[in-house]
Amino acid sequence: MAGMTEPTATRPFSTYEWLLSLRYLRARRKEGFISVTAGFSFLGFMLGVAVLIIVMAVMNGFRTELLSKILGLNGHLLVQPIETPLTDWDAVAQRLTGIDGIILAAPIVEGQALASSPFNASGVLVRGIRGSDLAKFPSIAHNIKQGTLEGFDQNQGVVIGKRLADQLSLRAGDNVTLVAPRGAVTAMGTIPRIKTYKVAAVFEIGMSEYDSAFVFMPLAESQAYFNRNGDVTAIEVYTNDADKVEHFRKVVADAAGRPVFIVDWRQRNATFFNALQVERNVMFLILTLIVVIAAFNIIAGMVMLVKDKSHDIAILRTMGATQGAILRIFLITGAAIGVVGTIVGFIVGFVVCQNIEAIRQFLSWLTATELFSPELYFLSRLPAHMDPAETTAVIVMALTLSLLAPLYPAWRAARLDPVEALRYE
Repeated sequence: MAGMTEPTATRPFSTYEWLLSLRYLRARRKEGFISVTAGFSFLGFMLGVAVLIIVMAVMNGFRTELLSKILGLNGHLLVQPIETPLTDWDAVAQRLTGIDGIILAAPIVEGQALASSPFNASGVLVRGIRGSDLAKFPSIAHNIKQGTLEGFDQNQGVVIGKRLADQLSLRAGDNVTLVAPRGAVTAMGTIPRIKTYKVAAVFEIGMSEYDSAFVFMPLAESQAYFNRNGDVTAIEVYTNDADKVEHFRKVVADAAGRPVFIVDWRQRNATFFNALQVERNVMFLILTLIVVIAAFNIIAGMVMLVKDKSHDIAILRTMGATQGAILRIFLITGAAIGVVGTIVGFIVGFVVCQNIEAIRQFLSWLTATELFSPELYFLSRLPAHMDPAETTAVIVMALTLSLLAPLYPAWRAARLDPVEALRYE
C-alpha cells in the first residue's frame, strides 16, 4: 500500500538478541542437563585459565629468583688468565672497574675443601675475596644473620651460609676446620692442608645450594691457604645489565690488557636455564590443553542447546528473525561462557599468585608434609611472578577460543530450516 515501508531487520547485537542469549543460559526444570553442561564448561574454562596463569607465574618466579640469586653471588663475566698466572690482578681489576657499566670487578681465589666441626662435616667451595668487594654483594651484606663483616680483611675469620652452619652445628664465634686436599708438598708426597678458622658471620640468601656450600675467606688468607704465589683464580665482573653481556665481553677483553679467557653467566648456567625453559614451554603446552578441552565442552553444550531449542528457532524465524540474528544469539550464548570463565580465571589466578607462599604453608600444615622442599628446588620460599606479556597472551588465547568455540553450533542454528523443525515438533 502507498505510504507503507518495508519492515527492516533489527541492528546486529540488538537488545532482544542479548536477552534471548542470556535467557538460554538460565536453567528451567526440563533444561537442567544443558545448564549443567554450561556450568561445567564455565568451570573448565575458569580452572584452565587460572591454572595456566598460576603455573606460568610460578615458573617465571622460579627462574627470576634463581637468576637473581645466582647472579647476585656469581659475576656476569668470569675473566680467567691465559698463558701466565693472574699476578697483575689488582691493576686488571682497576682497569675493568673504570669501564662504563661495570659495577664491580672482584678478584677471587676458589678451591674445594672439607669443612668440619666436632659434630659433622661437609664439602664446601671456599672463595677468597676482599672484604670491600664482599660488602658490595647485597645478597650477602643485607642477609647477615649472625656476626658481622666488619674487619673481614684484618682477621682470619670466614663467612659461611646458614644451612652449612646448621649442618655443622656452628654459630658466629665458633671454630670451623677446613681441609684442602692439595696442601704442602713433602718427600712423602702432597699432604692435605688443615687449618682452623673462626666463623666471623653467617649469611642466608635463601638458595639452599649456596647457603650450604659457600665459605668466604679473606683474599690474602685464601692465597696462602691454597698455595697461590701472589695470583688469583679469576676476576668476577658484575655489570649493570646482565642481558648485555655480549656487549661487555669485547670491552672487558680489550681493557684487561693481557691474554684472558672470558665466560659469561649464560655459558656457565646454560644447561640449567635451558632445562628450565624447556620445562616451562612443555608445561604451557600441556596446560593449554585444559583450555582447549573446555572449548570443546562449550561446542558440545551448544550443539545440545541448538537441538533442544530447534522449535524456538523455527518460531523466531517465522516471526521474522534473520539467519544472522539466530547466529548472533547462539554466538553470544556460547561466548559468554568462555569470556566470563576467562575473567573469573584471571581473577582467581591473580589472587593465588599474590598469596602463593601463604597457600603453600597452609597446605604444608594441612598435610603435615614439606611442600616445595628447599633441598630439591634450591629456594626457601615458593616464588610467583606474573609476566604482563605472558598473562596477556593467555587471556587473548582464552578469549579467542571463547569466540571460536560457539561458531559451528551457532552456524548450525542459523541454517536450521523452520519448516522441517516445526513439521517434526
